[in-house]
Amino acid sequence: MKKLAAVTAFLSLALSAGAQYKTSAYADLQDSETVRALKEHVSYISSPTMKGRFAGSEGEKETAIYMTEVLDAYGVDIISGKEGDLFGLKQEAGDTLTSRNVIGFIPGYDKSLKDHYILIGARMDNLGTMKLTVNGESQEVVYAGANGNATGAAMLMELARMLSTNSLLLRRSVLIVGFGSSSQTFAGAWYFLNRSFSDAAKIDAMINLDALGAGSRGFYGYSCSNPDMNAIAESLASTLQPVDLQLTAQQPFPSDQMAFYDREIPSITFTTGRYPEFQTSKDTYDIVQFEYMERELEYIYNYTMSLVNGPKPMFNAEKELRRRSEENNIVPYYDCDHKPAFLGSTDPRVFLQKWVYQYLKYPKQAVAEGIQGKVLVDFVIDEHGKVTDAKVLKGVDPMLDEEALRVINASPDWRPGYVRGQKVKSEISLYVEFRLEKKKK
Repeated sequence: MKKLAAVTAFLSLALSAGAQYKTSAYADLQDSETVRALKEHVSYISSPTMKGRFAGSEGEKETAIYMTEVLDAYGVDIISGKEGDLFGLKQEAGDTLTSRNVIGFIPGYDKSLKDHYILIGARMDNLGTMKLTVNGESQEVVYAGANGNATGAAMLMELARMLSTNSLLLRRSVLIVGFGSSSQTFAGAWYFLNRSFSDAAKIDAMINLDALGAGSRGFYGYSCSNPDMNAIAESLASTLQPVDLQLTAQQPFPSDQMAFYDREIPSITFTTGRYPEFQTSKDTYDIVQFEYMERELEYIYNYTMSLVNGPKPMFNAEKELRRRSEENNIVPYYDCDHKPAFLGSTDPRVFLQKWVYQYLKYPKQAVAEGIQGKVLVDFVIDEHGKVTDAKVLKGVDPMLDEEALRVINASPDWRPGYVRGQKVKSEISLYVEFRLEKKKK
């Protein structure tokens, strides 16, 4: 109770400066504690006094200090100092700006996994201000960045609170990182991975939170089509969740996730996607849909718990499939002395033409939403000619991915492949194309 009182007292004092900038309403009285906290965080971080939080600015620094104090009050161990983990940014003019990351740590309990990490991050900075001339007069326009990305930072802090409260349930340790200088260069994420954190090789996966305040437009997960990260979402879809996540193969916008992708760390961005006010001066507190954010937060917490306590996700499925092939004596399709044959033909196009495209059913929702593309599916033809171990290597959309797998898994038997006169398991990867026809005018 003392700890809860301390957190409440801190928020009441630290947030009073930002509270004057939000729109008050009697409806706020019905808010849960979580929604109230989210509102206070977004209000403070996107307030005019922060001047748009440009990289290296005083507003970015104050945001870092604020996040540090909130995380500390929530029981998260801070390993980046009061003002964050500092790094320099060279400017075109030759001078150097100082930006910073905020780094929190929640230890796991499992002896074999506690030295491995799941990192959850959100960018703190935004576009700053711009001088415009209106009717002959110079005016300063502030890019407050309420949804982009005060909402992500707010969600990061409240997710940290939930994880800290339930830290005894965490097998892996969790890193909570607020990234500086992200909006234009992703410098904070790069600095963290390449200069700041010496155990980057032990980061098993990354969750990125960016622009989560437009829930009426949808709730999306972008994982660069990583099968294992998508599998967690698909597993959660079979359980009762407060909000439906839509996996997407299209990147909503560049974000810190890409720095982790470059280091071959599986990652996923949770977002409500692009919105009309994106990177404009109209991205202010009043556009944020807090009633959706609480439900999104609960989903992300459930996803995080599955990731923290589950098996390590693979980054490169194709590389892993090659390793699996070597371990299980699976021969690549084109390395067989006599290749597997479908309906008497060793040409894979016959399989596509006479089976896949004959029985493929274009999902109605995908048609309605105009989703199309090529799904890369890998599968094994065993010694008996049966299709096994079908797996999406490169997906387009869960609806199309599932349909491609359905048809391939239902394949009639093939004639198996042979090497040196012996039947073998063979592996092949094929693109299954979903193409919408243009309507004639």
